[in-house]
Amino acid sequence: MKYAWIARHKALWPVTLACEVLGVSASGYFEHWRRKDCTKPSRPGVNKRISDEALLVPIKAIHAEGKEEYGWPKMWKELLARGIRVGKERVRKLTQRHGIKARGKRKFVVTTDSKHSLPIAPNLLDRNFTPEAPNQAWGSDITYIATDEGWLYLTGVIDLFSRQVVGWSMRPHMQTNAVTDALRMAWFRRRPAPGLIFHSDRGSQYCSHEFQTALAGYEMKSSMSRKGDCWDNAPTESLWGRLKVGRLYGRRFATRREARDEVMDWLNFYNHKRLHSTLGYVSPMTFEQRWIAAQQQDRKSA
Repeated sequence: MKYAWIARHKALWPVTLACEVLGVSASGYFEHWRRKDCTKPSRPGVNKRISDEALLVPIKAIHAEGKEEYGWPKMWKELLARGIRVGKERVRKLTQRHGIKARGKRKFVVTTDSKHSLPIAPNLLDRNFTPEAPNQAWGSDITYIATDEGWLYLTGVIDLFSRQVVGWSMRPHMQTNAVTDALRMAWFRRRPAPGLIFHSDRGSQYCSHEFQTALAGYEMKSSMSRKGDCWDNAPTESLWGRLKVGRLYGRRFATRREARDEVMDWLNFYNHKRLHSTLGYVSPMTFEQRWIAAQQQDRKSA
C-alpha cells in the first residue's frame, strides 16, 4: 500500500514529496495514520487523552495542506474546527518542539505609479475596513511575481466585508486593461447594487479614463488612498503579503503559466479554507455564507 511505503521511507524522503510522486494527498496520508492510531485498543488504567504522537498527525496534515502557512494559533483553531479538542498551549508547545511553524514574514516592495497628472478620487473609504454587508466596499491593488519569462502582474479585488477575493487578473504587463478585467470579473460574479465604494491606490491604471469610465458604468464610487499611505489600503496589501509569504517565497517559476497555476491554487485555498483572524478564524467563504444564512433566518422570524 502506498501509505505504508511512505511510512517506511519517510526518513529518506519528505512525506509531502513522496505523496506527490505517488499521486496521493498528504492530508489523506496523515488522516489514515491518525485514524489507525485512534483505533488501537487502550490499556486498562491508561488515560484516553490523545497522545502527542496521535495529535501530531492532524497537525502535520494541516501544515501540509496549508503549505506551511499556519502558525500555532491558526493551527489550534483548525484543530477545533475539525472536532479535535485540545488546549492551545499544548499545540504551541508541540509545534515548537517539532519545528512546525509558519513561514517567516518578509517585506516586499510595492510599486505604484502615482507620478501622473490624472485626476485623483477622494478617500471615501477612510479606513473603514469593516462594512456591514457584502458588496458595499471593495479594495484593489496590483502586485508582481518573478518568473524566468519575466514579471507576472496580478490585480486583485476583495470584498472588505468578508475579505473574499472576488475578482482578479494576471497579465505580463501593468496596463489599464489588467485592472479593468479584474473589476469586470468581480462585477459579473457579484452584481452589486449601485453605490459600492471601490478603493485603490493612486496608480495611473486606477486613475485612467478607461478605468474610471468602467467604474461609472457599474455605478460605483471611486475612492483612493492618500499619497504614500499604504495603511489606507491595508487589507489588500495584507493579502499580497499572505500570498507571497505563504506560497511564493523561495519558489522559482520557469514560466508565467506555472506562477498563474500556483496563484490560482492559493486563491482557491484562501477563499474557501484559510482561517482569517479578522473573521473569527473562519474562511472568507464560510464567513459570508454564515452571514447570508443569518439574514435569511431573520427574515423568516420577522
